[in-house]
Amino acid sequence: MRKEAQEQPIRAVVAAVQLPNVTDMEFDASLAELRELAKTLGYEVVHTFTQKRTSFDTTAYLGVGKREEIHQYVNSDFALVGSPQADVAEADRIEAVLVDHEISPSQARNLEKEVGCAVMDRTMVILEIFHRNARSPAARAQVEIARLGYMAPRLREMAKLAGPQGRQRSGTGGRGAGESHTELDRRKIRDRIAELQLDIIAMDADRKIQRARRQERRSQASVALVGYTNAGKSTLMRALTGSEVLVANKLFATLDTTVRALYPESVPRVLVSDTVGFIKNLPHGLVASFKSTLDEALDASLLLHVIDASDPGFERQLEVTNDVLAEIGAQDIPRIRIFNKIDHVGDTAAQAECEAALKAKYPGCIVMSARRPDDVAKLHKAIVEFFQRDLVEAELFLPWSAQQLRSEVYANCKVLAERADEEGAYFRVRGEADVLQALREKFGQARKN
Repeated sequence: MRKEAQEQPIRAVVAAVQLPNVTDMEFDASLAELRELAKTLGYEVVHTFTQKRTSFDTTAYLGVGKREEIHQYVNSDFALVGSPQADVAEADRIEAVLVDHEISPSQARNLEKEVGCAVMDRTMVILEIFHRNARSPAARAQVEIARLGYMAPRLREMAKLAGPQGRQRSGTGGRGAGESHTELDRRKIRDRIAELQLDIIAMDADRKIQRARRQERRSQASVALVGYTNAGKSTLMRALTGSEVLVANKLFATLDTTVRALYPESVPRVLVSDTVGFIKNLPHGLVASFKSTLDEALDASLLLHVIDASDPGFERQLEVTNDVLAEIGAQDIPRIRIFNKIDHVGDTAAQAECEAALKAKYPGCIVMSARRPDDVAKLHKAIVEFFQRDLVEAELFLPWSAQQLRSEVYANCKVLAERADEEGAYFRVRGEADVLQALREKFGQARKN
């Protein structure tokens, strides 16, 4: 029974203060996002507490009355534990209060003491998600630095919660008071951060090699999916490439960049990459890690900006994406706005009305559902047309003595017509100018040999 209880989601409540300069829509969207982040961590949000204030309470973030309200709610759940079925009731306890802002260590400590359970602010939640999902050595190192930087100023407050026992370590041989646990821990954190920073520097060579490979892929034509997290990018990636990539209804289900070829393959061959989803108010310490996952966007020839058309707050998310792309220098890369999940808007009439409004406001956008094959085919066509706009038509001659190179014609060009005579085959093709020139030289060399 204990095992069954542990497999259940951890119960939590969300708490947030709405300041005067925050609209109701922005406030609700931020709360919804925090609940999704909590879901990714395995929390079940059972209640949300909100209050409007002109400023955050400097002592414990929330006002006194709201803190008492949360305390009573948490204690009412604790009352369930006092039953003969304690193992089952343990799952009914509120384990954490999730705060929709970054709060100071002292605010977190005081709030924990008053409500009677752990407190996690928004930054801590996101840090934990990145910590769990980072895969590459560089990303893991950057995430660990961010987590350690976040924890260092909070050690003193954690020591206060722990009480006087164990705070102090005696000096050697009784000479001096010695170092406190907190001081030792903070010194270890500083040493570890320094070690990780050296590791990141050592990884620079590998990143340069990876960047060179991405530049090589760019010469093949590449597309990067960018957009707010949970906009359906992974589903669209799978639809465009026919690949089995992770599709999960969780924020930051993966932080790794996935690269696959557009399918059916086209001329030129197009590579599609999926990037980490964007999020508002990303913790400052994670900015480096987050942006390092967007290198694919910088090296892409075309960006597909994926937006959730069914989200009432999509305009705010669109702005966040635009801002981040500008920060990393990708604002001038050609892009197509993809309003995805139109099938979630409502009935057919509502979808048609929404599509018309979006196309009027965002000329050139594509409104679609990644789950509709016809919509995916139209997007596929738009991508291919983008890369074929600079192709040129030419004729290639391949002697009979070099017919083993025939497959290269079809692999690198779109064959429009083919004829033959006693000397060899003639192909009327469309392709990139430099590719055609390389094939001519290769075929000419084969003819001489």
